[in-house]
Amino acid sequence: MKYYKYDNYDAIEVSKVKDIPMDYDGIMGVPITFLDKYNPNQFEILGSYNNGIHGKELGAVKTEALVCGKTILWNGPIINGKALYKRIIIRKK
Repeated sequence: MKYYKYDNYDAIEVSKVKDIPMDYDGIMGVPITFLDKYNPNQFEILGSYNNGIHGKELGAVKTEALVCGKTILWNGPIINGKALYKRIIIRKK
């Protein structure tokens, strides 16, 4: 499976919880539905992106992105210039 890297943060995007790679030790962005299946013995939650407002705390760089049809500076996750919403940032323990 191919995973895209965020343009402005050193993490991969995993768009479906079932596709979380068990052999990857880096940082991942996963959908908010991950919380329903979260196992604290298996993963560490580093933070969250909710419409870009928490990106600064996670170390994301403000980058131009397409948000609701407008180009703005965004510190939420971005892939190929398009903003993503509501992602949980995790790392395998």
